[in-house]
Amino acid sequence: MKFKNNRIAIVAPGQNKYSETFIQEQKKGLKGEIFYYYNGTPPNFLEDKGKLFSKFDLTVFNIKHKLRLTRFSAIEQAFIRSLKKNKIDVVLAQYGPTAHKIVSLCKKINLPLITHFHGYDASEYSIITQCNNYKEVFSYSKYVIAVSLSMKQRLIDLGCSNEKIVYNSCAPNSIFLDVNPSFKNSTFIAVGRFVNKKAPYYTILAFNKVLNKFPDAKLVIGGDGVLYETCVNLIRYLKIDNNVSLPGIIGREDFLGYLEDSLAFVQHSITAISGDQEGTPVAILEASAAGLPVISTQHAGIPDVIIDGKTGFLVEEHDVEMMAEKMIFFLENRSVAKQFGEKGKELVKSNFTLKKHLDVIDDLIEKALIKT
Repeated sequence: MKFKNNRIAIVAPGQNKYSETFIQEQKKGLKGEIFYYYNGTPPNFLEDKGKLFSKFDLTVFNIKHKLRLTRFSAIEQAFIRSLKKNKIDVVLAQYGPTAHKIVSLCKKINLPLITHFHGYDASEYSIITQCNNYKEVFSYSKYVIAVSLSMKQRLIDLGCSNEKIVYNSCAPNSIFLDVNPSFKNSTFIAVGRFVNKKAPYYTILAFNKVLNKFPDAKLVIGGDGVLYETCVNLIRYLKIDNNVSLPGIIGREDFLGYLEDSLAFVQHSITAISGDQEGTPVAILEASAAGLPVISTQHAGIPDVIIDGKTGFLVEEHDVEMMAEKMIFFLENRSVAKQFGEKGKELVKSNFTLKKHLDVIDDLIEKALIKT
């Protein structure tokens, strides 16, 4: 298919969250001219251009709203004006709540909308309720992207037409395919936000059991979040400070180094009490692309990208004992860890490349414009 120079508005709540590498890859890799709107829903900033309105604009827009000349708020009016000014062809909304907040604005100026779900937005009960079960989003969106097969089914259960939903897993940057782990060290690496659905405390508890048999093993968990201090205190309580490191947010270059020097990637994802679930964790795909085996859980999109017993091990949620056993297995069987890692790398090369991920979205944008 021939791509014209489409003017694409990518709309997201934040600008450069360290955990949202998938959005950064889309900004850089999609075909067309990208206009990145961020900071709130609706957004009030355009990357490289600044705020969408001046104090004077805000006053004028507020007067129009108070006089009931428009039903849209001042910020909504500013966003609509910017979309028109920049002659946007299509809007790609990152996360369901973003789409929920801007769907009426896209409808007002007849702009096609593609909604990209990622995880919490398709699973957290309160969010789904606040967004009225996404009825208007599902109705107006040309396409709805789900990053896991279980998410696709959840969206269908919420009322989205099966014909609109496209499964398109997130993907790692190709730079991870160049990593060649040594498998010499007894280090386990984890990277992700310290939040309920990632349950970093379970990873620490499992590793603590590993130390009974391998007292020199190491665990590194990169990232930050609301559970960071809880995990620091847990490590102190267990007296395993010399074995567990929490370096905070780590950049891509440092992560590549950790992957090269580690034995396996570990992540004990669970469904939070709020309903919050993963989509398909990019860090797991990055580790697999790097050639490391993955020890994780039977959760959300993880089984879509990790083959239990071939490219890693998947245990049941909350099963700390079994996670510890799988970590011990790789410490005792490094050649198997290497074989699993090699198979994981091949699986990513064949099925989960960044090019494939971006090609799917490019194709959906073209089809959405044809349908308009």
